[in-house]
Amino acid sequence: MSAQEILIVGCGDIGSRTARLLTENYQVYGARRNPQNLPEEVQPVTLDVADPDSWQALTLKPDYIIYSVAAGGFSEAFYQSAYLEGVQQMLHWLKKSKHTPRHILFVSSSSVYGQTEGEMVDETIQPNPSGFAGSIMLKAEEALRSSGLNHSCVRFSGIYGPGRDMLIRQACQGRIAPEVPVKYTNRIHSDDCAGVLAHLVAMVESGKTPEPIYLATDQGSVPLFEVMSWMAEVLQVTPTEVVESPTRRRTSKICDNRLLLSTGYQFTYPTYREGYWDALQAVKAKIKSGS
Repeated sequence: MSAQEILIVGCGDIGSRTARLLTENYQVYGARRNPQNLPEEVQPVTLDVADPDSWQALTLKPDYIIYSVAAGGFSEAFYQSAYLEGVQQMLHWLKKSKHTPRHILFVSSSSVYGQTEGEMVDETIQPNPSGFAGSIMLKAEEALRSSGLNHSCVRFSGIYGPGRDMLIRQACQGRIAPEVPVKYTNRIHSDDCAGVLAHLVAMVESGKTPEPIYLATDQGSVPLFEVMSWMAEVLQVTPTEVVESPTRRRTSKICDNRLLLSTGYQFTYPTYREGYWDALQAVKAKIKSGS
């Protein structure tokens, strides 16, 4: 019996991390506009998600699809193309090719929630996005919901990890979030993003049916001031400047991950302290060496 096939659409950082967890048991295809530098075990596929001709050129019949694209920039046009148009083209391709995957995983975002006063949100809360990014993500989710296909929308909170070190850089510069008003931050390490996606595939394989929505965030929903104060303490840097919006986000909410935890997923990095620790030690060593 041939290995089952997984198509990872937008196989960038998160997609590649996920692929490495899946290649032992699946034939993994990584699709993106320029499919260079993929993990060597991944079969490269050239795909422009907003281009119908690009989709129609695909002859794959994947058992699973993981839609994990990154917009080309932070603008409404880029988000529209990457998420809503991309998902619509994918659904059109599946319909035209008369193929039904066992499950589709769509990498969404907690930006679909527009709460600003520290409210708790979970999968039952009606999203009310405050910006174009969350609005477009929500429309893409709705397109999947209307398709009737088996799917799960995984709403990741703020992703951090290698290459995503904005807060560390600000802490190094002595910058810190204000203590009041309290702004809650929700985070998930990129390794756990991959772990969650692989975990949901494994659920389907074991005969379980994942929920249509998961809010994927770690256990550390805390004030941003607390995170940056801790970073400064570890780095032995004295904060000298208060920055109103260190993460460029104006929302403030507490993300509840109990539904995800109920599936049995165990975080590699349960909170920001475990997730940032090694990176902070490396930065601290550089500071001490003067490099």
